[in-house]
Parts: sequence; structure tokens; C-alpha cells
Amino acid sequence: MTYDLIIVGSGPAGMTASVYASRYSLKHIVIGELMGGLAGESHKICNYPSETEISGMELVQKMQKHAEHLGAEIVADKIIDITRKNDLFIAKTQNKKEFTSKTILLASGTERRKLNLKKEKEFLGKGLSYCATCDAMFYRGKTVAVIGGSDSATSAAVYLAKVAKKVYQIYRRAELRGEVAWIEQAKADPKIEIIYNTNVVELLGKEKLNAIKLDQAYKKQTEISVDGLFIEVGFEPNTVLADKLNLKLDEKYHIIVGPGQTASEDGIWAAGDITTNSNSFKQVITACAEGAVAAENIYKYLQLKINQQHAK
Repeated sequence: MTYDLIIVGSGPAGMTASVYASRYSLKHIVIGELMGGLAGESHKICNYPSETEISGMELVQKMQKHAEHLGAEIVADKIIDITRKNDLFIAKTQNKKEFTSKTILLASGTERRKLNLKKEKEFLGKGLSYCATCDAMFYRGKTVAVIGGSDSATSAAVYLAKVAKKVYQIYRRAELRGEVAWIEQAKADPKIEIIYNTNVVELLGKEKLNAIKLDQAYKKQTEISVDGLFIEVGFEPNTVLADKLNLKLDEKYHIIVGPGQTASEDGIWAAGDITTNSNSFKQVITACAEGAVAAENIYKYLQLKINQQHAK
């Protein structure tokens, strides 16, 4: 079978693109390793129109249900390679499946940035986590720390404060950044203690993490005892496939796209946090918007191809 479109990624951008692709009667498939993408890990989303307050998982499940209602074919797998042959794209997955398509939409989003500290991999799941929504309940009544000062870090601190006894938020700059609403909640919560202008430089413990070392003293101490550490220091675009397809990237490795979400190679589009569009405002709603624009543009592209063939 040859699809009109393969959507790489099953987050908000990919699911929205699927909804529009279905409405344009494009034969397409959505392939993603993590259903819902990283948006599904958000404990609370309060800025998506129509939803006063909803968990990330609930929101992306609604998106998936909508796409499936319109007939979307969704596969839980990871595309590891895409090649071009005779004006068609051949996508190979981790589970050794192959899919052929006339066009490609990359909506593979971002991956969590690591601190690259010694013992970071060793302590993963043993006191160290990258997902507060996933692991908060393991630290009920305990002391935890969050590293980072963006919305993801601050919202994680607010969420953790609901279950933990104490939350340290450690940030390398002088002020938190992001939505004022999250910052105000963090500063008003008596369980949250924010440590500015400070970095975590070492993870301490034997069998599991039990303390962290700071690059400068806080209250006359450079070590803080913690039961858990949540790393929220940003994200990096997942551009492995973009490299394989020779797409142009900016200095931060985001895919450079045009107004219609077109990438630098013919037949390829990109949408969501992986791109340079939407003023780099990485939100669920901007990812959805880019997915919709991409699907509409892909439909026009395929219609033009059909018209050109009929004219010959």
C-alpha cells in the first residue's frame, strides 16, 4: 500500500494533522513511539481553549479518539529510517516494518535534556526522574528537588508540593521564567523553596540517590539531602530523521520550515516543537496549529501533483 502521507509522531501536532488529513480524505498513517508525545506527561494543562483544567494524558487521549473516529490508522512504533525512491518515501520502523508514502510530515517533537552528570543514568528510577507526573506518588511525604526554571520545572514543583513534604526548586539564573501564573503559585507555596543562581554539580548516594551537591553554599551547606530529584532543564528537538533526510536546521537544531510548514526538501513537512515556526512558542496549541497548517498544505501539494499529471 502507498499512503498519501506518513505522519511521524503521535503528539498534538501529529494527531491534529491526522484529523485534518482525514477531512481532506488523505490516505495516511500516524506512527509514534509515545502516544501523545511529551504533552501526555503534563500533570495539568490550563491554557488549552475549551479545557479549563485537564491533565496532559486526558487531552491527548481526546485527540487520539478524535483522530480514530475519523478513521486514522495509528501505529505504536518508532521510525528509524526514511529513504526516497522513485518519488516515494520508504519509512522503516524499529519493529522491522516498512511503509511507503507520497509525502512525509515530521512531528516527532523533542526529547528531555539531560544534565550529563556522573551517576545520572545509574540513579534513573532510583531517586532520579525526568517526569513528575509519572513518579510524584513515589515521594509522598518525602523531600524532593526540581532542577530548572521554565514552565515545565515550575509546574512540576507545584505538582510535587501536593504530595511531597518539601520541594526545592534549583535554578541557575536569578529569576524563574515562563508563565506568571505558575511562578506565582510556586512562590506562594510554603512547601516550595526556590534556590537561585545555583547548579547541581554532583549526585550523591550508593545504591540510590540520597543527596545532591551544589556549586555554591545555600544556607551554609553545599549538600542537600533529598529522596528524589526531578530534572526539568528543557528539551532538544528530535532531529535524527531530519539529518537522514538532509533537511536544513537552525543553530538550535530545529527544522527550518516555511509558512506552510514545508521543510527544505520537496515532499517533506514538519510541525510542532521540532520546527522554527510559531515564534518558538512551544505550546500544545501551537503544535496543533502547525499540524493543521501542514495537513492543509500537503493536501494542496498532492492536488497540484494530480492536476499536473492530468495535464500531461
